[in-house]
Amino acid sequence: MTTTPSRRHILTTGLGLAGLAALPAMSQDKYPSRPITLVVPFPPGGSVDIMARQYSEPLSRVLGVPVIVENRAGAGGSVGAQYVARAKADGYTLVVSSQSSHLANPLTQPKIGYDPVKDFENIAILGRQPNALVVHSSLPFKTFKEFVDYAKKNPGKLNYGSGGVGSMGQLNVEMLKVSTGVFTTHIPYRGGTPLITGVLGNEVQFILDNLVIMLPHIQAGKVRALAVAADQRLPQLPDVPTMAEVGHPELNLTSWTGLAAPGGTPDAIVQTLYKAVRQVATSPAMVANLKDRGVIVPEEMPPAAFEKMMSERLVSFGEVVRKAGISAE
Repeated sequence: MTTTPSRRHILTTGLGLAGLAALPAMSQDKYPSRPITLVVPFPPGGSVDIMARQYSEPLSRVLGVPVIVENRAGAGGSVGAQYVARAKADGYTLVVSSQSSHLANPLTQPKIGYDPVKDFENIAILGRQPNALVVHSSLPFKTFKEFVDYAKKNPGKLNYGSGGVGSMGQLNVEMLKVSTGVFTTHIPYRGGTPLITGVLGNEVQFILDNLVIMLPHIQAGKVRALAVAADQRLPQLPDVPTMAEVGHPELNLTSWTGLAAPGGTPDAIVQTLYKAVRQVATSPAMVANLKDRGVIVPEEMPPAAFEKMMSERLVSFGEVVRKAGISAE
């Protein structure tokens, strides 16, 4: 695989987090003593890149060293993830992980070159993104039940979109199909931006994907949210029920963005990074910033619990991939 040209940015997010206390000063033989590279395996401007940029500057304050973002895009996040998996396990090269790079890709790309659990120390969740079942506003159904009833009575008439073959958007809908018994046709797009255009233009009738990308269009009335995958109703969409409320708790799965280091990184370094992330994530400025973006503030989830959650999802979505015969290659 080839990599795209990298871009480095020392972030200044303007979050007003100067009040965050730095960890105790480290000598040259203690971690960290030099800049940390935060690899984003996607192009600038996407949801994972934005999350990295929200965290970089405050993490710099807490850790006492520059945290530099480097975009290494390619193969839906696989290029950058593989780069970090093969990096020196010293805590100075990290990756902003996601369900694309650490769940969908490993399940649908058999020659991906890394194991999302064994080849990484999965440190902490930076934020959770609710997924939402979103339909074009011109369609007749206004509830989840009406959507399912229509889809069952009109098999193959509804098209759904995703950001590509093997993407989480496809896996989410395939799980929906298993849970509800509906049949719909998949139309893959090359990324999130053309997917949004396709939904707004009614080229595809629905998606079950990251709410963040569609929230402004829902609020503008161009599309309609029928259910959200979240622990509770969202303040931005108080009238939209959760998947559990519409009778499908198995679909009530939020997406996540996380932080990971190469496998074999010493536990002391992992714990230092985990504590730094939690200090930033729980600061009032970050909490407000995430909520404004429609991101769920991450709960306290130590590295072992994070990896357990990832392993469980690899199993459950792996069944969906096998049943649907999904392969990105």
